[in-house]
Amino acid sequence: MVEYNIMPLFNDVVMKNGIVEVTISKPDGFVTGISYHGVNNLLESHNEDYDRGYWDLVWSEYGTPGTTGNSERIKGKSFEVVVENEELVEISFTRKWDSSLQDHIAPINVDKRFIMRKDVTGFYSYGIFEHLAEWPAFNLPQTRIVYKLRKDKFRYMAVADNRQRKMPLPEDRLGKRGRPLAYPEAVLLVHPVEEEFKGEVDDKYEYSCENKDLKVHGWISHSLGLGCWQIIPSNEFRSGGLVKQNLTSHVGPISLAMFISAHYAGEDMVMKVKAGESWKKVFGPVFTYFNCLPDQTSDPLTLWQDAKSQMLIEVQSWPYGFPASEDFALPDKRGCISGRLLVRDKLLSDELLPANGAFIGLAPPGGVGSWQTESKGYQFWTEADADGYFTINNIREGDYNLNAYVTGWIGDYQFDQLINITAGCDIDVSNIVYEPPRDGPTVWEIGVPDRSAAEFFIPDPNPKYINKLYIGHPDRFRQYGLWERYTEIYPEADLVFTIGVSDYKKDWFFAHVTRKTGDDTYEKTTWQIKFKLEKVQQNSTYKLRIALATANVAELQVRMNEDESEKSLIFTTGVIGHDNTIARHGIHGLYRLYNVDVPSEKFVEGDNTLFLTQAMTTLGAFNGLMYDYIRLEEPCLASNFH
Repeated sequence: MVEYNIMPLFNDVVMKNGIVEVTISKPDGFVTGISYHGVNNLLESHNEDYDRGYWDLVWSEYGTPGTTGNSERIKGKSFEVVVENEELVEISFTRKWDSSLQDHIAPINVDKRFIMRKDVTGFYSYGIFEHLAEWPAFNLPQTRIVYKLRKDKFRYMAVADNRQRKMPLPEDRLGKRGRPLAYPEAVLLVHPVEEEFKGEVDDKYEYSCENKDLKVHGWISHSLGLGCWQIIPSNEFRSGGLVKQNLTSHVGPISLAMFISAHYAGEDMVMKVKAGESWKKVFGPVFTYFNCLPDQTSDPLTLWQDAKSQMLIEVQSWPYGFPASEDFALPDKRGCISGRLLVRDKLLSDELLPANGAFIGLAPPGGVGSWQTESKGYQFWTEADADGYFTINNIREGDYNLNAYVTGWIGDYQFDQLINITAGCDIDVSNIVYEPPRDGPTVWEIGVPDRSAAEFFIPDPNPKYINKLYIGHPDRFRQYGLWERYTEIYPEADLVFTIGVSDYKKDWFFAHVTRKTGDDTYEKTTWQIKFKLEKVQQNSTYKLRIALATANVAELQVRMNEDESEKSLIFTTGVIGHDNTIARHGIHGLYRLYNVDVPSEKFVEGDNTLFLTQAMTTLGAFNGLMYDYIRLEEPCLASNFH
């Protein structure tokens, strides 16, 4: 049986089902206690009641630049029992906005919901955010759920099978125990409580994860034989698509459920609600799950395996049938779409190739690729099979663009008609064809078109700044300070890559960054691509395709066979990007594709050099970009195509 009790002496509400007991402050809606398996409170009871389990957000006035603003811990003003029966209890903590609150809190109504079900080892949380058209415009860079667990008990963190470890203590980051590095989140542990962590870097961004892989993460207490896990059963309510990166768990011990964030995307990802615009969105439900060992001889790491199994159950149960809010779309209020995506590269042949492993998704209407920075609505993504067939189930009603991208080909696909999803619909778009950008045969190419810089040369970290987890790890890029290695490897002259001789896996540095020339002084860098042309097709235009995996206050300037004067410039991106991927140990941010016309008179028969200059130095070490893929194409001739 599931029940709730109101504790008038403490202004608390207690939900319990005989397995888990959750205490929530009334009417604030802060989770102050979680009792499980004989442990009185899994949360950090030394913290204030409002600093244990809570929803928060960052907001700013409309038109405010950047990704920061006013931090607000969302505090309920009224409490209601929405459902109470033998199967479940659902309770609500709401806060309403009115003009008297302008400048104090974000101009939205918030309804925080908590659900406890019979015989379920955990509880569910979801939120309904609403902005009315007559309310002030505003920006919403971030919203999330935060849980702060007992630091004396939860020491082992797991994000993935190969990303788990014992973690430092929060005090290791403070005072004389830790030394802040290039930014506050990164701290070198110089005198940690436990000697085993000495010399390591702790940084929450080292544990970021792409949405598609971020379905379960959390903490294990070896001493208690317990696990506490955050399970996110769907990506539909998270911003930015499947490969948007978000924070997970980090030193605290802290566990997060991120819904909107600008990490690895910057200001382009900030949700902006205009004056006169109404908006409503349901975030969640997400599931906070607990498990315990059957006996004291069991391996605590089996708790991670069990958490993964529970995650699969939750994913397969989505969309849930039990949330009471009419704003949550139940299974019978959703539709599906299926089809097959094919690729036609007109240079190769007229044959249609299956889009093996393509990412295919529905997102709110917008321009090609706009799904990358979309956060107001819902997105529904899947991965095509080896033959390009796909099915997307359980789509909320509404109008959507059908989008796709395919590893091995540049650019974005967007279906030329809006897709209208209605309850119970089963839409078959049959065969749809993506024709990636192509003007002529490939002269040369560097990299793999996969929206990532992971295939390029990633150096070993400075031994002074390591995270032991990532030594010998496939995610080499997650080590701190790799941007500094460029100056060490190229102290005076910049990177030179020779087509047919150089190997991009060894000779193409993963990030085009600045060179450090002194204390807090940096200079622009110019990379060279050297190649031979046996013959130049006169009075024609070559095409240079430059796909970027990320950019951060960068300007890419392109020249061919000439000096660095302004007259010789054949292309510039202008100043682009606020992804901050380089500092945050990522390998991609927002994808950008540039198609550059290069007149044939810029080339010579024989040896040619393409110059790529990253010209911005305003942020010092963190101005820069990462390439995904570069290709030079011969001019378009009818005889080139099938």
